[in-house]
Amino acid sequence: MNTQNTRQNGVASFTDPQNFSLVLGGPLFQLLYRAHLVDDAEGLVWRRIWVISGLCWIPLLLLSLPHHQATLASGALPFWQDADVHIRFLLVIPILIAAELLVHLRVRGVVQQFLLRDLIPDEAMAQFNVAIERALRLRNSVLAELIIILVVTLGFYFLWRDYMQLGVNTWFAVHTADGVAFTPAGWWYAVVSLPVLRFLLLRWYFRVFIWIRFLWQVSRIELRLLPTHTDRLGGLGFIAGTFYIFMPLAVAHGALLAGVLANRVLYDGAVLTHFKVEIGLMVVFVQLMVLAPLLVFTLQLSRAKRAANREYGALVMQHNRQFEQKWLRGETKQYPDDEAILGNPDVSSLVDLGSSYDVVRQMRIVPITKDAVLTLAAATLLPLVPLLLTMMPMEELLKRLLGMLF
Repeated sequence: MNTQNTRQNGVASFTDPQNFSLVLGGPLFQLLYRAHLVDDAEGLVWRRIWVISGLCWIPLLLLSLPHHQATLASGALPFWQDADVHIRFLLVIPILIAAELLVHLRVRGVVQQFLLRDLIPDEAMAQFNVAIERALRLRNSVLAELIIILVVTLGFYFLWRDYMQLGVNTWFAVHTADGVAFTPAGWWYAVVSLPVLRFLLLRWYFRVFIWIRFLWQVSRIELRLLPTHTDRLGGLGFIAGTFYIFMPLAVAHGALLAGVLANRVLYDGAVLTHFKVEIGLMVVFVQLMVLAPLLVFTLQLSRAKRAANREYGALVMQHNRQFEQKWLRGETKQYPDDEAILGNPDVSSLVDLGSSYDVVRQMRIVPITKDAVLTLAAATLLPLVPLLLTMMPMEELLKRLLGMLF
């Protein structure tokens, strides 16, 4: 099928790489575009990182400096020693912004594979177009971003939960008889910095939801799967590799958790092993967010495998019976007495058909690999590795790591 001609009735050709993107759209994108912080190719990433991270972190530094000596004198946690705030605004926000470029470049290529591999039947092309159009319409939704802003705004009234994470006074809030009192830096932290971070995070969840919805709608199409494809997924092997696209989100979530736990371990007397449940839940959450959406194709893969097992099983039986009759039983006498079996195409066809049937029998119905699960888990846990130094010296840690490797 010529993918250049798969769009009709006024719908633009999907092979144009700008026609599908999870990030190039929405009110905020238009605002950043007018501010020259983003372009149509999702460039200017570093400029966006500097501006947004600087907006969140630099005012905290400037507002906390005049009170630095007083903070130290009172025994409160100073700004420079707050691992959580630095990780959030100097690591997590840059990762969330940089991930936009990766997702923009890779997701459109993944979606194009449905066409390049001829998986969409001609009669279902309109349905595929509708799935794309709905995804783009939802991505550009003003209402969706307003809801995200509303959720972030309402979250301001529950910020006291964050401030109570430590049992000590900090550079942004102190505990008084009347409750928690914010410092000037604390107000910026509560009103600007944290809402920006939470908006970026919630907007990513919204984009993941758009992706899940698109995959589900595509899975409702009767795809032209090829059970003999060597990817053991009927030609959908490219879907199993999409977890790489969202790896930065796994690292960002692990970093968010690492920041919170670092403060608890360093300044609240906690031990890293006390947070096994929290760490495990974060790993599971990331796995569900990235890998669970791929399960929408399981039902169709299962049907294709069952049908292929029946059809190829019957074909192999018919072919092998004819081979046996010709070469072993001699019942049909279809070959001359001097015909040699060495290099005979009958033998080659027997081997080739058997190999194809093995591929069908080994076809997987779940497009999730062990490597994907382990890689995502490792990416989530990576930011937590430095906290292991709170439990054992570097020398002991290196010895154990080398012992595991060698």
